[in-house]
Amino acid sequence: MRRAPALPPPPGVDRCASLVLYIGAAREVVARVKYRNARASVAWLATGMAALVDASSVDVVTWVPTTRARRRGRGFDQGRLLARAVARRLGLPCRSLLRRRPGPPQTGRALDERRRGPALETLPGRSVSGLRVLVVDDVVTSGASLATAARVLRNAGGAEVHAVTAARTPLKLRSPMTDAVSNAPPQSPPPGQTAAGRARAAGAVGAAHPA
Repeated sequence: MRRAPALPPPPGVDRCASLVLYIGAAREVVARVKYRNARASVAWLATGMAALVDASSVDVVTWVPTTRARRRGRGFDQGRLLARAVARRLGLPCRSLLRRRPGPPQTGRALDERRRGPALETLPGRSVSGLRVLVVDDVVTSGASLATAARVLRNAGGAEVHAVTAARTPLKLRSPMTDAVSNAPPQSPPPGQTAAGRARAAGAVGAAHPA
């Protein structure tokens, strides 16, 4: 799997790090978390993501919530799963600080619409005043979701906003119309094919080291 390169953070985010590029075997691992609640993949990703964060620079961990419809349909929120696992590894509290107002998911939206970001707001009664917040998300593409989360948290009094994601979409793979690659659930592998075999078939160049 290819490590994600360091790029400038989205607006309002102090620092943003991603573990892997959202291609090949890494895309399959992340998609299995998104669509199939693959807990083993959550553990592996969270270990690598936590290694990208300086725990001494963060007070609390939260996540970018998915839409209510997707949470109902899947039975879980992959952002919450990742955030809780990352927080455990960092020894930090994980709190639900954001909620999503009704609106479409980011996936598949036109570029101009996507760049507006999702409709987020802080949860009533959840104070972030003076806190340094780490926002966890599964995949960063345009950066609009993280930028929106940062703006909302800063408007609520957050002192700093950092972000870590499992994967980053390569710039050259983003559609000029949607600024996204397909997030469809991965196809089942051929019978008997191992994870290592799938990684070799996808052209992986070695697993990203979690430390």
